[in-house]
Amino acid sequence: MIINAKTKAFLQLHVAVMLFGFTAILGKLIVLSALVLVWWRVLITASSIYLFLRLRGRNISLDSKRIKIYMAIGGVIAIHWLTFYGAVKLSNSSITLLCMATTSFFTSFIEPVFFKRPLEKIDIAIGCIIVPVMALIAKDIQTSYLVGALVGLLSAFLAAYFSVLNKKYIEDVPPMVMSFWEIVGVLGVTSVMVPIYLFKEPTAMFLPPDMANWVYIFVLAIACTTVAWVLSLYALRHLSAFENNLVVNLEPVYGILLAAAILQEHKELNTGFYVGGSIILVLVLAYPTLKRKLVAQSI
Repeated sequence: MIINAKTKAFLQLHVAVMLFGFTAILGKLIVLSALVLVWWRVLITASSIYLFLRLRGRNISLDSKRIKIYMAIGGVIAIHWLTFYGAVKLSNSSITLLCMATTSFFTSFIEPVFFKRPLEKIDIAIGCIIVPVMALIAKDIQTSYLVGALVGLLSAFLAAYFSVLNKKYIEDVPPMVMSFWEIVGVLGVTSVMVPIYLFKEPTAMFLPPDMANWVYIFVLAIACTTVAWVLSLYALRHLSAFENNLVVNLEPVYGILLAAAILQEHKELNTGFYVGGSIILVLVLAYPTLKRKLVAQSI
């Protein structure tokens, strides 16, 4: 059976999105703190991306100004990843992934500020729905998980912020080269923070305690970061931005389903979470279609 380029691209992107969704589950399984976990992730990811680029014969050199910009964006990504895994540790992967589903909502408000254009009516309308729904979910989840949910929303905001920064500064730089320097930025920030953290928390673990945790970290860094990113870039060659967004918006859906199957997290969550979560996921999945129709009508 011969698979055409577009079908192959959709399959590649779905695999990438499933791998991205799996990161929250691995964050729950790995026993290290959020900071140490992120440090190991970026160390292995930076090494693997560097090796990939070298094997492909790609030049990673850029002028100093652009390197500084991308490493600064990496600083934002570092805080995003720290809050993401912090949210996982404070609550669970399902709640964190649902919070991350609001990234497109935050993007719709941040992007007009950066590119000096008015807010879209559809964005305001969806925001007016998402905010009370998140309040409903927060009311029904365990009190101990509430802080995790708030940290998860902060992580979603930071994800939106760095995605807009990426769009603004991508210029003519190959995405993998740009990503490499951003990851180096993450590594730089966390390398400063880790010694301070270990000094203040001398009992905290730095090395994964067993083989299982080493495996989880390598799967997180290689499969869920480097491989997923490469697959998504290859897929983008044959898919429109609209088609890409439709699939990427499935990340929290895949992640929550995987969390239910692997971590049995559905037993920790009540009906309010799933009712509110379903409303948000429907909005997120419908958003690209609604936006495209409104643009078509305005032409």
